[in-house]
Amino acid sequence: QVQLVESGGGLVQAGGSLRLSCAASGRTLSRYGMGWFRQAPGKEREFVAGISWSGGSSHYADSVKGRFTISRDNAKNTMYLQMNSLKPEDTAVYYCASRLTAQRMVVLTMSSDYDYWGQGTQVTVSS
Repeated sequence: QVQLVESGGGLVQAGGSLRLSCAASGRTLSRYGMGWFRQAPGKEREFVAGISWSGGSSHYADSVKGRFTISRDNAKNTMYLQMNSLKPEDTAVYYCASRLTAQRMVVLTMSSDYDYWGQGTQVTVSS
């Protein structure tokens, strides 16, 4: 069993930056693919970014490409999402997710791919 806890959300003006963290406990994350998803009010949960368990591969939604950077520190059992040039449309609850996988370079992009989820952290971007 893996427990995931997000932190780092908050209120920021458009153009600002935030860094989200996802801390895991219960298992080492060194064999877990991980990802960030978000859900805005009235909308479905959507993929934001994913990273392979090796950290060697990553993938981003087109809407955040060039502005967000996903990374992980397996020694700290933590994943990060650096969000720059934030826009009001980035406002959502952000969730981290993980799944045990044998494939070190695979990035999982579908919410149905993941087994474990955090509770979410609110990100609000004001215009």
